[in-house]
Amino acid sequence: MKPASPSRLQLLWYGLPATATGYMMTFMGLYLLKFSTDTLLISPAVMGLLFGLSRIWDAVSDPLVGFLSDRTRSRLGRRRSWMAGGVVPAALLFIMLFSSPIYLSGNDQIIWIGISIFAFYTAMTCILVPHYSLGAEISRDADGRNKLFGTRHAFETVGAILALVAVGWLTVVERNGFAAIRSTAEVLSWLAGAVLAISVIVMVQRTRESESATESDKTGVDRSSNSDPTYPSRAGVFSAYQNIWRNPHARLIMWVTFIEYNGIAVISATCLYVAQYVMGNIMLGPVIIITYLLASTFSVPLWIRLSRRYGKVKLWLYAMVFTAPSFGAMFTLAFIESPSIQLGLMIVLALASGLASGCSNTIGPSLLSDVIDADELKTGERKEGAYFALWNFAKKGATGVTLMVTGLALSWAGFIPNEEQSRLVELTLCALIGLFPLTCYIAGSILFSRFSLDPHQSTPIATETSP
Repeated sequence: MKPASPSRLQLLWYGLPATATGYMMTFMGLYLLKFSTDTLLISPAVMGLLFGLSRIWDAVSDPLVGFLSDRTRSRLGRRRSWMAGGVVPAALLFIMLFSSPIYLSGNDQIIWIGISIFAFYTAMTCILVPHYSLGAEISRDADGRNKLFGTRHAFETVGAILALVAVGWLTVVERNGFAAIRSTAEVLSWLAGAVLAISVIVMVQRTRESESATESDKTGVDRSSNSDPTYPSRAGVFSAYQNIWRNPHARLIMWVTFIEYNGIAVISATCLYVAQYVMGNIMLGPVIIITYLLASTFSVPLWIRLSRRYGKVKLWLYAMVFTAPSFGAMFTLAFIESPSIQLGLMIVLALASGLASGCSNTIGPSLLSDVIDADELKTGERKEGAYFALWNFAKKGATGVTLMVTGLALSWAGFIPNEEQSRLVELTLCALIGLFPLTCYIAGSILFSRFSLDPHQSTPIATETSP
């Protein structure tokens, strides 16, 4: 019998927490660096080091949380228990980031922010990895999974748009001095923390996990032993991830996700620079980013419908092929002098590239869920947490690489903040927002063309070599 597709209420409850997590992660990426350097007076080099070290810590915390959540036995469930346990620390730590005591300065201020960053990202991992994993457990239906992850992406994008609005508000508040910025940022952090807590609590209460995720079912059968065929083995953390990495289909998805998210991350990393120093108006940056995000969100139903006709694998591949020239054409901004033509071109290209982003964020995690099903058929084990921990780390790692490439490229070109830039800097910015993602998407599409798992059967249909 075909697995049941999730109801509209199930989709709503599952996607709800992504609004808060999307807001927090986007707000962190867009504003924390500026807030720390301009308001808290911390050196940009120190903040860069803190962000870099936090990504190294992610390589430990993400796999560990995924591994442990797979092995958690609780009446609340494997995933919901982790989300419930992580929500209060995550909310309080987000508030801590933007509420440092006014008397702190120098090394004391750096220690406060450093602890906040590391602890916040760890707490968010306890929410994000189990949340993605839960999506793979709620439904085994291919179309249902597309709907679940598509809904999650839509809620996440709403949060990202709200973060852009908040950053715009803070930009206006900056005119009133440091005290006004600190108080406004603190109020916004409290609101975000409250929304996160409420949305996660509601989801935990309204969403149910599969029976194999709990310690016992309604009949009282003990599921705490390995006799449950869907329960993970007692292999160690390193063995578990070695087994996943040996799965050629999982390995391909991780590499493609890493490559593709280098392209996706560049729109937020460089758009404000391009708007200010190439297009001549920094306020055009949020307009372009919001256009990209709206296209990504409203395209989700289209990708779900098209996946029924063309299948997940072909659709994701077609989307990457379509996205490559959409980003690549942005390089032509360097050769257009008319501001109106520049803006029109960027709006069209942001719409086109945003459409494809909706596909990757909907189809990618859904297809990874199919790989997990195939792994279960082979091993008798369910490892959603471990799989999505690696997938989440691939996304965050790609963002870190993009920020590093952007910073090094601008430094090499001779970028000087708040000054008219040289022709080399303008060309570098346009290459970063256009040619860099073009290269990433071409590489990703070539690599993904080797993917050979049949999502309908969830069984490998071919053996492929390592990428």
